[in-house]
Amino acid sequence: MQPFLSAVTVNGEVISPEAIAAEAQNHPAPKSKPGIAWMAAARALAVRTLLLQEAHRRGLLPTPVQVAEGQVETDDEALIRQLLDETLAPPAPTATDLRAAYDAAPERWRAPTLYEAAHILLLVQPDDAEGFAAAHAQAVALLDEIRRSPRAFDEIARQYSACSSRETGGRLGQLTSGDTVPEFEAAMDAMDVGTISGAPVKTRYGVHIIRLDARAIGAVLPFEMVAPRLSELLEKAAWAKAARDFVAKLAADAQVTGITLQAA
Repeated sequence: MQPFLSAVTVNGEVISPEAIAAEAQNHPAPKSKPGIAWMAAARALAVRTLLLQEAHRRGLLPTPVQVAEGQVETDDEALIRQLLDETLAPPAPTATDLRAAYDAAPERWRAPTLYEAAHILLLVQPDDAEGFAAAHAQAVALLDEIRRSPRAFDEIARQYSACSSRETGGRLGQLTSGDTVPEFEAAMDAMDVGTISGAPVKTRYGVHIIRLDARAIGAVLPFEMVAPRLSELLEKAAWAKAARDFVAKLAADAQVTGITLQAA
């Protein structure tokens, strides 16, 4: 752990180990690899320091704005925003850019898929490993019973499901893309209509047995309909690239110790 406890300096300005440790709480990493969070935090603070130094060098004065109801920027946040607003001016995407982005993957732009499904939920707290194991074993047993008698699904849902849909035999009604958690939707996408999940499906809520009654895949949307959204995405991507390039230039001209900014 010792290598991760040293201070970082940016053009002579010290970022203390205590500040890095506090920032590391905002960078998830496996508990067995705390160094990942430490390095990410050190890089984030080093970049922040570089940007603030440049803002001060240019003589900018902070003018905080409200970013949400009851929430106003700090002076540092305002300075960084003002610096980037002053510095970055990526070109707007052209009609040709939009068309090329759409034609590269038109299947990305679909209307929502519609589902009709039913499920049996065995509720488990997200951090309860033993609970998930027990629920999985119970779900396997229930699946075996349902396979022997598919009509038993409704009654088993009423008896065992922790979801309010148990009152209707587990029926969830019509769902659209995004209505359920990604794990549940992925399971429905992988199933054939009229079938029951071949194995229990684990989500953040517990363990599910899913029956897919119907699915209507959304049609590919025409270019004209998605062009505004495409333009917004390309503008954001261009701005992000310009910001990365700007930070890379600052880093290349800076004297930084204790961390490398190559992966910042």
